[in-house]
Amino acid sequence: MSLKDRITDDMKNAMRSGEKDRLGLIRMIQAGIKQREVDERIALDDTQVLAVIEKMLKQSKDAMAQFEAGGRADLVAQNAREIGWLSHYLPAQLSEAELAQLIQQAVAATGAASMKDMGKVMADLKPKVQGRTDMGALSGRIKAALGG
Repeated sequence: MSLKDRITDDMKNAMRSGEKDRLGLIRMIQAGIKQREVDERIALDDTQVLAVIEKMLKQSKDAMAQFEAGGRADLVAQNAREIGWLSHYLPAQLSEAELAQLIQQAVAATGAASMKDMGKVMADLKPKVQGRTDMGALSGRIKAALGG
């Protein structure tokens, strides 16, 4: 079952059970997917759907930080629920050891020797870790591995 089909099934279940907040979030996910499909005139595969969900997850985390700074506990709680629901669609996160091993393999496979080669390492790693780790933290770890 594709990720889009799973999201559609979850939407139907949310409608049946009357979960209005969850239903609204799932409809936002579907709108984001549809928007990208229309803009790019393609049908998104699971990897591209994951990218849409990751973008929404990042936006929710940023909004939650701003709500915390503004003292809006009600909106912080709502965003925390949304983050939990969005995380439900992401694959299992990589452990530190698995991530370190993948970075080491990518550095060896690309022949990276300095910071100039960081783009090559990122290009090699991105499809392998998409949705399974924070890409910003990954960038920092690659810099450290390349001595930057």
